[in-house]
Amino acid sequence: MFKTLSNTITIQVLGLWWKPAADTFQFTLNLSSSPVITKRSILSTIARIFDPLGLISPVIIQAKILIQELWVVKVDWDDPLPQHLSTKWIKFVDQLQNTSKLTFPRWLNTQFNDQKQIHGFCDASQKAISAVVFIRTTNEEGETTTSLLCSKTKVAPLKRMTIPRLELTGAVILTKLISQVLRTLELSNSPIFMWTDSAVAYTWINNHPSRWRDFVYNRVCFIQETLPQATWKFVPGMENPADCATRGLSPTQLSEHSMWWTGPHWLSQSPTNWPQSPLPPSTKDNLEERSTKVNVITKAQTKKHWDLINKYSSLSRLLRVTSWCLRAIRRLKKQSDIATTGPITTQELEIAKFHWVKITQQLYFEEEISMISRGQSLPKSNSLLRLTPFQDHKGLLRVGGRLHSSQLPASAKHPLILPKKSTLTSLIISDAHSKTLHGGNQATLTLLRNEYWIIGGRGPVRSFILKCVRCSRYRKKRAQQIMGQLPVERVTPSRPFLHAGVDYAGPFLLKNWKGKNSRTYKSYIALFVCQATSAIHLELVTDYSTEAFIAAFKRFTARRGICATLKSDCGTNFKGADSELKNLFAASSQELGDLANLLANDGTQWLFNPPASPHFGGQWEAGVKSVKYHLRRVVGDKLLTYEEMNTLLIQIESVLNSRPLSPLSDDPEDLEALTPGHFLTGSALKTIPEPSLLSVKCSRLSRWQLTQQMLESFWTRWSKECLQRHLAMYKWNKTSPSLREGSLVLVVDERYPPSKWPLGRIIQTHPGTDGQVRVVSIKTQSSIIKRPVVKISPLPIPTSS
Repeated sequence: MFKTLSNTITIQVLGLWWKPAADTFQFTLNLSSSPVITKRSILSTIARIFDPLGLISPVIIQAKILIQELWVVKVDWDDPLPQHLSTKWIKFVDQLQNTSKLTFPRWLNTQFNDQKQIHGFCDASQKAISAVVFIRTTNEEGETTTSLLCSKTKVAPLKRMTIPRLELTGAVILTKLISQVLRTLELSNSPIFMWTDSAVAYTWINNHPSRWRDFVYNRVCFIQETLPQATWKFVPGMENPADCATRGLSPTQLSEHSMWWTGPHWLSQSPTNWPQSPLPPSTKDNLEERSTKVNVITKAQTKKHWDLINKYSSLSRLLRVTSWCLRAIRRLKKQSDIATTGPITTQELEIAKFHWVKITQQLYFEEEISMISRGQSLPKSNSLLRLTPFQDHKGLLRVGGRLHSSQLPASAKHPLILPKKSTLTSLIISDAHSKTLHGGNQATLTLLRNEYWIIGGRGPVRSFILKCVRCSRYRKKRAQQIMGQLPVERVTPSRPFLHAGVDYAGPFLLKNWKGKNSRTYKSYIALFVCQATSAIHLELVTDYSTEAFIAAFKRFTARRGICATLKSDCGTNFKGADSELKNLFAASSQELGDLANLLANDGTQWLFNPPASPHFGGQWEAGVKSVKYHLRRVVGDKLLTYEEMNTLLIQIESVLNSRPLSPLSDDPEDLEALTPGHFLTGSALKTIPEPSLLSVKCSRLSRWQLTQQMLESFWTRWSKECLQRHLAMYKWNKTSPSLREGSLVLVVDERYPPSKWPLGRIIQTHPGTDGQVRVVSIKTQSSIIKRPVVKISPLPIPTSS
């Protein structure tokens, strides 16, 4: 009756190979290679892939995206493809051969009495849109399984759309796909859950469509009307199985991507473990809401002052718009004393100006105008009394003064009075400042006094010019902050060179031998300075490579001991180096990370100061300055050999380590000055040697205790004499308001004039241990950089702008 099927028997069904014994589907592709890759051959190959259920959509979507790229580059049907597209197609075809290894179970492992749920996921990117449907079944024993039903993908339209709109389009595709599944499997009574990873699209779908604009309105209406019983939920992007169908996967990757075959891990768990609803979208997100129309019955009130002045930032623009409005009013009133056609005339601009002056005076000097119009005297405490104000025939308040008999123009003898703070005053000052070609306080105020008298005129003019963005670019005023606290390494007793800083100086020319016609070559000085004792160690380096520095560092640590921390400039600038040294260091800055890791293996942590901030390393910058001071006076223009230069540097090192750390005293009874040499050798390096004590009989313990006592006395004197000198702040002693994120600034670049300094916006601040901001991260037009506040110039623009 029944025939036993062999495991090797396969039957072709719906374009797929079906293995009855295993009851699985399998893809078998017969791809013929074409000698020339053209658009026609690519479409012919893709048309052979028959995947009606979308089981391998993450693989096929790559071909769809490639076809769209062919139309974008406008390749003809039989023209060879560009090299980059040919390479992409060959790679895709090679991966496509592995599709035959994919097998899919035909049976969904469901019974008639099982509880069934339909779960759909949608996602979108700028390249593709996808939707995938799973069935979740729970049998009578309570066991839950999930299986892939089908999926659908399409490429994103060439006309760019926002990601939320693409996500909403994916939701529409998912709605159509689930509707087809419900009709085919007759599961209309099963619960439906639809998932999206877009908070904006989730908000659109779960609100009434009338809130949104046409594009969103039409699609939300379709979704809600087609599947009104569906429940929309939010899924994190990393747990969305539709995500891989928008990015594309190779067949090998797809076979290992369990989320594509069974959905997220929590889908087979209790609904209490499912993701929760997202937070409401940020106000920065464009929800495409319709403008709200509200009808309100209010009590009519006459507006006393025209609000048009607050809509313009230019006086000329305000006067021209006002002139057109006043002309329209005259035409309605049928007044013909002034022209009501043609271009705006000078007379109309004068009328508009007097109109706004009168409104401003009535707003700010209402009491004074009332008293003057009644012939009363102003009280002695009134600020206008010394101006002897009067009203002209137009009702405008003017200065009386004592220049009536002068030959000045009438507007200069009796200027119009304006308040200190008003919108019109700011517009007039701005206009005068522009007419003087951004002149200073005196030039701007002189032009204003020809027609206006602003109460306390110098103050408003000065305040406006300080806020002028164009003027601030040339003012070159940099940000400043109070001097920071000294690092712990500089105020804590420690072994010499346990905490050190390093800097380079040079290049210096050396010769190969002492005779004539000797060749010259460049050399450099590596300067190490102890942060606690200010002791200096100099090493002569023959080139500016990483290997040469490592060799110098090993010589330094072999004689001075391993450093716990080593600080230096960031590498983009060295204040003590010339332009060639800066270029060399910039070229090798990529190796700094590897070099720091190498030193870390020896227990040394290399710390870098922020870029373009040499004042962060003032201690070693001062050491470089001192070394060059002696070199210029001793060497001059002479050329030395390596041995001579090395000997001279060691002598300079000895001299610098014998310098006093505290001011010298005139009292001969005082102790000798404390020097870095006391911490290195127990005495100043330039002192006369002490007589030998080998013949003195004393125990080794007492000699050791004596040495320890001497060292402790040095540190005691260091704490009392040296540290106190750093107590006072001789500069940068005022706390300035910290720069805030979002502030517009100019990035100081000494190579260019201020007008060419790049514009940037602060995106992050880096407060110090005292909470004061001295370093910020700035986003410019081309990159994100980190700079100290002394290398930026804040612009007088509010942060919200």
